Amino acid sequence: MSSPHLSLDNCALPIVSQTKDLGAVVSNNLSPSAHVNDIAARAHKRAKMILRTFVSQDVSLLIRAYLVYVRPVVEYNTVVWSPYTIKDIEITEQVQIRFTKKLPGLPKFSYDERLSRLHSLELRRLLTDLVWCY
Repeated sequence: MSSPHLSLDNCALPIVSQTKDLGAVVSNNLSPSAHVNDIAARAHKRAKMILRTFVSQDVSLLIRAYLVYVRPVVEYNTVVWSPYTIKDIEITEQVQIRFTKKLPGLPKFSYDERLSRLHSLELRRLLTDLVWCY
């Protein structure tokens, strides 16, 4: 099947494999993988910045900063791009895994134990989907 040749005001529109629309990366195969990689990279940068710049090593303060500055990046528009492959789910969850592992006093605990302060991102996406569905 050949690609359609679209034009606007006699100017040919380029054919692209992905584009950003309302903050979500949309690819031509409608897979959320490109968007997942983009938001995971941005979220990792923000999480590292929090750990690097905050002088206080108070765990509750660092978690609050994570909830305010990082989690919205990972959860924005999840109803549209919610990952369905295990690889994409692990990439998004890895943001929270790495952040909680670097908190003072928490590296010795398993991720499940560290989640006592935060819910898994997969569970939060499920709850958001159910709220939107309802």
